[in-house]
Amino acid sequence: MRLVIHEFLSFDGVMQGPGGAEEDRSDGFDRGGWIAPFAAQPRWGQVVSDWFARADALLLGRSTYDMMHPYWSQVDDPDNPVGIALNSLPKYVVSSTLTGPAWHNTTVLPGDVVAEVERLKAAGDGELQVHGSWQLARTLHRAGLVDEYRLIRFPVAVGAGKRLFDADDPATGFRVVAASILDEGTTYHALQPAPFRTGGLDVVDGREVVLEE
Repeated sequence: MRLVIHEFLSFDGVMQGPGGAEEDRSDGFDRGGWIAPFAAQPRWGQVVSDWFARADALLLGRSTYDMMHPYWSQVDDPDNPVGIALNSLPKYVVSSTLTGPAWHNTTVLPGDVVAEVERLKAAGDGELQVHGSWQLARTLHRAGLVDEYRLIRFPVAVGAGKRLFDADDPATGFRVVAASILDEGTTYHALQPAPFRTGGLDVVDGREVVLEE
């Protein structure tokens, strides 16, 4: 299976607590709900619906699972593609403490995260999607297991908060496979990992050129 990570990011790269003030207050975070002012804009919502329409299975961290379950398990609107996907598709939750999950079609992965995900990727075709799940997403990024990142970035700087990419992560290049401007400056990028490249500028025969190392 292809492993694809999906995230909402602020302009300065924060992914913590986008949906509401109480969504994730860990580490004293008090700036949650920063996508709410954009909720009435239809185009990024359609992008998210299209994400879930492509999913064959979902991979979630424990905190994201616990946050999603109470809300989405109540949504039975047949015209809501996100609710349909979350309630019907296989869900894999990375946790060493969760037992007897109540949400339909949930399997707990209690072992080594990297090994468990490698097994899932090798098990079949289709798309295994991660949504939110900060710690899990970063672990998979560091392990080089991610096939694609789909990111919606909102025109707001949150400041402090959890970030998808941080200073101690490995350097990574990307190949842009999709990019668009959505509503009021919200942007969408789909990125596939590529080798990290460096270079510099020099003057050759009177012309400025780029020299890759």
